[in-house]
Amino acid sequence: MTTLADPVPGGRPGDVERATALSGELSGRGVHGVVLSYVDTAGIGRVKTVPTARLASAAAWGIGMSPVFDTFLANDSIVTTDVLGSPDGDLRLYPDLDQLVVLAGQPGWAWAPVDRITQDGERHPGCSRTFLRRIVTEAAERHHLTFKAAVEVEWTVARGDAPGDTFVPATTGPAYGAARQVELGEFTADLLAACAAQGLDVEQVHPEYAAGQFEITVGAVDPVAAADRSVLVRQTVRAVAGRHGLRVSFAPAVVGRGVGNGGHVHLSAWRDGVNLHSGGEGRYGMTPEAESFTAGLLTHLPGLTAVTAPSPASYLRLRPSQWAGVFTAWGRETRETALRVVTGTAGLRDRAANLEIKPVDLAANPYLAIGCLIAAGLDGLRSSAALPEEITGDPARLTEAEATARGVRRLPVSLERAVEEFRADESLRGALGPVLADAVIAVRRGELASVAGLDDDQVAAAYRWKY
Repeated sequence: MTTLADPVPGGRPGDVERATALSGELSGRGVHGVVLSYVDTAGIGRVKTVPTARLASAAAWGIGMSPVFDTFLANDSIVTTDVLGSPDGDLRLYPDLDQLVVLAGQPGWAWAPVDRITQDGERHPGCSRTFLRRIVTEAAERHHLTFKAAVEVEWTVARGDAPGDTFVPATTGPAYGAARQVELGEFTADLLAACAAQGLDVEQVHPEYAAGQFEITVGAVDPVAAADRSVLVRQTVRAVAGRHGLRVSFAPAVVGRGVGNGGHVHLSAWRDGVNLHSGGEGRYGMTPEAESFTAGLLTHLPGLTAVTAPSPASYLRLRPSQWAGVFTAWGRETRETALRVVTGTAGLRDRAANLEIKPVDLAANPYLAIGCLIAAGLDGLRSSAALPEEITGDPARLTEAEATARGVRRLPVSLERAVEEFRADESLRGALGPVLADAVIAVRRGELASVAGLDDDQVAAAYRWKY
């Protein structure tokens, strides 16, 4: 007879005892259920939930969920490959108790990200959270590097009483305007309160450029926790908005034309507590390793877009002269280049200097996106790649001859082209491994097929409320 005292492999030592204690604590705080959360290849947050009393069982044995979700599309269709998409088999979802949070925005619920484990106790090769942890571990073991990361979260706020699936902005105030902040002040105040109660150190929340658009940023942490935070922030925004009768969208493009929602990633490499993006003899204080890391990102950006901009709607956002960063170029505080070198304010640079990667949106699975960004940077570091000259101003103003001479390329203008670039990038596919790389290609092709023949407005509408 098996009991909670002798769980199958997959959990961590002590988790059952911790979960048992947590169950009592959560119940005492009025928590009735726990959301077990992960993100699929299409970037959709998927969940299973358990009653609080079943948390110890979940920690011991996991919760069943089919591996077929690796090939779900955003519209819930399923694509198949020779490796993935079969209705056979099962995986177990094991909650990470270190990241369990009581949801202030959803009274009665707690939330925890999961690792996906096979029934034999092995790490599932399609688990994106496991992939990111592996990349971070390899960087520490082989290069003695650690990283800090943060994901900016942009979203649009719509009226909850708008008919059907239409988008009607919930505020009429101008971009970055005080009027917009006042109109939705109660909502954003409750959002700040919920984030604080959940231990999220919010740095900013403010109106953004597009109609009804806002942005929230939280502090940088280790990459796995940063990806977890990205998911938790969106769960919180959506829940708090719903309690105010509002509807939110994190989709890359809510309408066919105009500025979309980004999910820019801020990333910095550290060794022995020292920020490699500050205090060096390279440009703007970068060390030689930071320059090579940046050069690696530039080299792999075309293929990376299949991971960081994974939706057909992503390419409605990735347009020149909209601060989306659609050229393989870098610059200090240059918002039109794909890589923005952020030096930080004098006096804080040793802590604040980082890279902002701009061609990223919130249709991206954050674990895949951050993991692939680090892998690309490490490839540049291993080869001591040379960082080209800085670009100032808008790269769109360069003539074709000037852009070629300076090594500036336009990033893929469609998801189809991004997939071609990804398939040609052996380094990226090797970092992901065959199962995840196969899933990325299959799901991206499936998304393309699902919107074949649609115009820009129809593509935006197809994904408007999926993210």
